[in-house]
Amino acid sequence: MKSYLTELNDVQRNAVTKTEGPVLVVAGPGSGKTRVLTYRIAHLIEEGTAPWEILALTFTNKAAKEMKERISKVVGNKANQVWAGTFHSIFAKILRVEADKIGYKSNFTIYDSDDSKSLITAIIKEMNLDKTVYNVNAVRTRISSAKSNIIPPRAYKVNEELMQQDRMSKRPHIHTIYEKYMARCKRAGAMDFDDLLYQLYVLWYKNPDNVIEKYRKKFKYLLVDEFQDTNFLQYSILKKLVKYPGSPENICAVGDDAQSIYAFRGATIENILDFEKDFKALQTFKLEQNYRSTDHIVQAANEVISNNRRQIQKEIWSDKGTGQKIKLIKAITDNEEGKRVADTILEQKTRHHLKNSEIAILYRTNAQSRVFEEHLRRHNINYRVFGGLSFYQRKEVKDLIAYLRLTINPSDEEALRRIINYPKRAIGNTTVDKITAAAAATNQSMWECMNSITASARAKNSIADFSAMMKIFIKRAENNNAYEVASYVAKQSKLMDTLKKDTTIEGMNRLENVNALLDGIKDFVENDEVREGETMTDKSLGSYIQNIALLTDRDDESKTSGEFVTLMSVHSAKGLEYKSVFVVGVEENLFPSFMSLESADGIDEERRLFYVAITRAELFLTLSFANGRYQFGKMRYNKPSRFLEEVSENHIESSFSMRRSSVGESVNSGDSATSKVIGNFKNPRRAINTTFSVDPATFKPNPSDEIQTGMKILHLKFGEGKVLSIDGAASNRVATIFFKGVDNPQRRIMLKFAKLQIL
Repeated sequence: MKSYLTELNDVQRNAVTKTEGPVLVVAGPGSGKTRVLTYRIAHLIEEGTAPWEILALTFTNKAAKEMKERISKVVGNKANQVWAGTFHSIFAKILRVEADKIGYKSNFTIYDSDDSKSLITAIIKEMNLDKTVYNVNAVRTRISSAKSNIIPPRAYKVNEELMQQDRMSKRPHIHTIYEKYMARCKRAGAMDFDDLLYQLYVLWYKNPDNVIEKYRKKFKYLLVDEFQDTNFLQYSILKKLVKYPGSPENICAVGDDAQSIYAFRGATIENILDFEKDFKALQTFKLEQNYRSTDHIVQAANEVISNNRRQIQKEIWSDKGTGQKIKLIKAITDNEEGKRVADTILEQKTRHHLKNSEIAILYRTNAQSRVFEEHLRRHNINYRVFGGLSFYQRKEVKDLIAYLRLTINPSDEEALRRIINYPKRAIGNTTVDKITAAAAATNQSMWECMNSITASARAKNSIADFSAMMKIFIKRAENNNAYEVASYVAKQSKLMDTLKKDTTIEGMNRLENVNALLDGIKDFVENDEVREGETMTDKSLGSYIQNIALLTDRDDESKTSGEFVTLMSVHSAKGLEYKSVFVVGVEENLFPSFMSLESADGIDEERRLFYVAITRAELFLTLSFANGRYQFGKMRYNKPSRFLEEVSENHIESSFSMRRSSVGESVNSGDSATSKVIGNFKNPRRAINTTFSVDPATFKPNPSDEIQTGMKILHLKFGEGKVLSIDGAASNRVATIFFKGVDNPQRRIMLKFAKLQIL
C-alpha cells in the first residue's frame, strides 16, 4: 500500500481510491475532508493521470493554495500542473482563451464591486431615477441574483414574478438598468465577478460542439470542494462539463449538507441533496469520524442537526474521549452576558492554561461584538474582530459618533470633516477646502468660520442648514441624557434614513450596527449599578463620549502583537477550529434570526448555522443567552433559543441551578461557583425562567428619595432585596443592597438613577 494511503482510515481510503464514476464524499466537521480531497488528486497522478487533466474547484484562494501544497508533498512539482483554483480564477483563465467566441477580447477587464457600483450609479443618474429609491447596492444585488439564476435581461423583463417584485419595491425599472449595465460592460470590454461564471455558461451554451467538447476532453477528472455552497449557475456549468452521452461522469463532490449556510449568497442546498438524481451511478462515502471535538460536543451537534427535515443521514462520532460537558451561561442582560463570558475566559486561561489564540467568541450578527469588546478591554484581554472591523471602527458607527462628538465639541474638526457632507447635503470637497483655508488664515475653528466663506448659493444654504441642525443638537445635549440626544441626532441627521434605504444584507448589517450603538448608549444611561473605581453619576452625552474614548483609544501595538481572542460571526468561522468556543446570544429572534422564522427552510438553515458554530470547538464549548437585551432602545425579553431544547441534559453543565418560576417570582440561583446540571433541560422553556425577576407590567418604582436603610425593595433586574446601607450626598446617594438568589448578591446602586419599588 502506498505510504500516503496508510494515513487514512478505511472510509477515507475508499473515497480516495475509488476514482472512476461519480462520487459524493459527505464530510462531517473535523473529518479530514481536505486530506481526502488532496490525496485523491495525488492518487490520480500516482496512478498515471496527467496532472493537467485534473480540474479542482474551490471557493477560496487559500484553499486552492493549501491543496497544491499538500499534493506536492506526495507527487512533488507535478502538483503545480493541476488546474486547481477558485471557480472565478479558473473560469477567467478559460474565458481569456475563448473570449472572442462571445464577442469579447482576451484582455477584457474584470470589474470589482466598486467599478460595478460606479457604473450602476451612472446609469441610474442618466435615467433620472431617484438614487435613494434605486439604491445602488440593492440594484447590484438584484442583477447579481438574476445572473446566478441564468436570467438574462431579455428574460428578466418578461418574467412577471420578478417584475411584480420590482414594482412592489417601487423599483420597476431595474430590468432596464440591468439591460444597460450588461450592454455598457460589453462595450467597455469588461466582466464583473458574476460574469466570470455567467459568461462561461453562455460560452458553453452557444458553442456546444467546438468549445465545450474541447474542455470535456481536456479535463478527465473534476473535483469540487465545499459542494454544498454551490449555486444554481455553478452547478449548471459543472453538469455541462461532465454530464453528456457517453460520459464517464468522473466528478467527485466533497461537502456537507449540514454545513450549508450561505443561502443568502445564492447557495443551493438541493445541489448536494439531489446529487444522486443527476448521477444515477453515484457512490457515496460518509466521513463520520470527527478528529476535532470531544464526545459531548459531537453528540450535542448530532442531536441538534437531526431535527432538520431534509438531510443526508449520518452519525458523527469521536474517539477523543468524553471531554468536558457543554457549559451554559444564563445572564439577566446582554451586558451581564458580556461580563460573564469575559470572566469565564479569564477562568479558562488560568485553570486550563489556554492561550488567547485558542479561544473564540461566535455571534449571529456582527453588531453583537460591542458588549464583548468592552468587557474584554476591561480585563485587558487582547482580541481581534475577524472578518471585519472592531465595532467602534465600523464606518457607520464612527459616523454617528462623529455627530455626537461634534454635538459636544463643535471645534472638533475631524468630526466636522467626517459628517459635514454625510448624508450628502451639497457641501463638496471644494467647499470644505475653503473652510479649512479660512480657519487656518483666521486662526479660528472650522465651525466658527464656515458660514463666512465665499461659496455658491447652494453650498452656503447647505452650510447654513447644517449649522442650524447642529445648534439644535447642541442645545438638546444641555438638558437631556445621552440616549435621548443620540437617538434624536441619529434620526434628525438623516443618517438612519440613509442606512434604511440600503436593503442588501450588508446594508441591513450597517443599520443593525448603528442600532447596537444606540442600545449601548441606552444601557449606559439605564445602568444604575456602581462598581468599584467607577463613577456612574453623569448620564450626559459628554460623559458617554468620554467613556467611549477610554474604551477605543488603545495603543495600536496592543492590536498588532501578541495573542488574540477571536471575535467573529458564525458565518466567518466556517472551516476554523478553537480549543474553546463561546456561542453567544443563543435566543429566539437572534439565533435563530427573526428573519428566518417565516419559513421552515429558514429555520433549517439557522440550525445548520448553529451546528457549524458548536462544531468549531475542540475541548470546551460554552453557550450563553440573556433574558433581555436592548434592541432599538427598548429592553426586549427573550426566550432561550429552540436549539437549546434539542440538546440532551446529559451533555450540559450549567453555572446556576434553577427552579420553575412564574412571572413575579425571583430566580432561585445557587452559588455561581458551583456547577450543576439543569433538571429537565430537554425543555428549557419550562426549566429556565425566561423573564426578569419582576414583571415590568406591574412594577411601580418609588421616588428615589423615599428609599431608606432597612427597607425591602424590588429591582427590575435583580428582584427582591434589602437595603443594607446608604452613603453619599443627597444628590449622589448610593445604596448597598442585598438581593436574594442572584450571583454576587450584594450590589451598590446609584439611587439617582435607580428604579426601586418599596415593598
